[in-house]
Amino acid sequence: MQSQQQNLIMLRVVSSLHSNTLRPYLTAVRSSLTAALCIENFSSQVAERHNAPEVESGKSKEVLLNSLVVSRNENEKVLIESSVNSIRVSIKIKQADDLERILCHKFSRFLMLRAEHFVILRRVPVEGYDISFLITNKHTEQMYKHKLVDFIVHFMEEVDKEISEMKLSVNTRARIVAETYLAQFA
Repeated sequence: MQSQQQNLIMLRVVSSLHSNTLRPYLTAVRSSLTAALCIENFSSQVAERHNAPEVESGKSKEVLLNSLVVSRNENEKVLIESSVNSIRVSIKIKQADDLERILCHKFSRFLMLRAEHFVILRRVPVEGYDISFLITNKHTEQMYKHKLVDFIVHFMEEVDKEISEMKLSVNTRARIVAETYLAQFA
C-alpha cells in the first residue's frame, strides 16, 4: 500500500515538472496549427468534380505549402504538412526506452484501429511518426478551428501522461511479481 502511495506521489511530481517543461513546446504547436488551419474548399486539378485532400494526394505541387516541424528534441516532434484544402499533423511521441516504445506502439495501434470514432485520425501514420491526423476543409466547416487545435494539443498532453502512467504501472507490477517470486526462496 505504501509503495502505491509513493508511486502516486512520484507520478504527480513528475507530471507537474513535465507539464512545465512541455508548455513552450505545446504553445509552439498550438500557434503553428492555428496558422496552418487557413484552409478552404478547393477542387482537384487532376479529376473533375473531386475534392480530395491535396496533402494526401500530392499530385499538384503548386497547391502544397511548406511543411513545418516543431521539435522538442529528436524523439519528440510534430510535422505539420499544409495544402490549400487540408493539413496533416503527424506526432512522434517521446520514447526513451524499449518499454516506452512498446507501450507507445500498442497505444497508437489501439487508437488507429478505432480511427472511425476519431473523425480526423488516420489509420496509418506518416513514416517516422507514431500517429497522424488529417484535417480537411470539410472538418473546419463542421467544427470550430480552435477546438480542433485544442483537441490535438490536449491529445499530445494526455498521450504523454498515459504512457508515463502505463510505464509506472508495468514497473510496479514487475516489482510486486519479483518480490512475490523471490519471497518463496527466502
